[in-house]
Amino acid sequence: MSEANRVMVAMSGGVDSSVAAAILLEQGYRVEGITMRLWREALEPEGEEPAERARAVCRLLGIAHHELDLRSAFYEQIVLHFAQEYARGRTPNPCLRCNRLLKFGALLHLAAERGCHGLATGHYARIEQSERGWHLLCATDGSKDQSYFLYSLGQDELSKALFPLGALTKAEVRERARKWGLPVAEQAESQDICFLRDGDYRRFLAEHLQGAVEPGPIYDRQGQRLGQHRGLAFYTVGQREGLGIAASRPYYVLALDSSRNALVVGHAEELGRRALLAEEMRYVAGRALPDGSS
Repeated sequence: MSEANRVMVAMSGGVDSSVAAAILLEQGYRVEGITMRLWREALEPEGEEPAERARAVCRLLGIAHHELDLRSAFYEQIVLHFAQEYARGRTPNPCLRCNRLLKFGALLHLAAERGCHGLATGHYARIEQSERGWHLLCATDGSKDQSYFLYSLGQDELSKALFPLGALTKAEVRERARKWGLPVAEQAESQDICFLRDGDYRRFLAEHLQGAVEPGPIYDRQGQRLGQHRGLAFYTVGQREGLGIAASRPYYVLALDSSRNALVVGHAEELGRRALLAEEMRYVAGRALPDGSS
């Protein structure tokens, strides 16, 4: 049976999730740590495995640590989707999908099975409840805000989620880690895609997706060829730098045409759109906007 103060913390082996676990303990929660074992190209070049770091923190805090093997699901649902989106001429963000399907999918399900009231993470975001339901809010520290990574969470997920770092700055998080003697207090912050061995997604695509980084033509909207691109994976819509086009006015990427392996560019005024097509819509409030809403 679920206990109101029993919480599972998703622990990556970094300072943020470790401090999140320590804060919840200090607040009187019964805490368990869990680390997802995910598919990746190779081991980290230096240091311990993320699970080993998380396990060391849990030992210090005196809480149980679990490991969940999600390598197959991660590869099929996150890594392959990442490559396929580039093949379609899109620029994916694998963290968004991982949060929805794995962290607040598989992990939240496991937490419930183990009798935990909720799932906590080291995200910099806040949750508030009102008479209208649960609200996802930006972190107090705007420079570290990660609420946009969590847009896919609905009312059910938010009612079971905890973000203990939402009111803290990164400096305050590290200060607490040092005060509590956490072994990850000085752990470097990773900005890379977690499943890449070197952070180079273009190399990954070249090895896993045939034709993903093949050079091709650059056209304007009238079909005039203006140059040659290095591979569509090097570009995203709205990009200005790195096009290699000498002109009196700057060009911007308007579209990636994967069917022709072509980059379509234009001037700033051509970037604007009055409408868009969106897929996988999610509403934090749990209900769609009425037709005609803006």
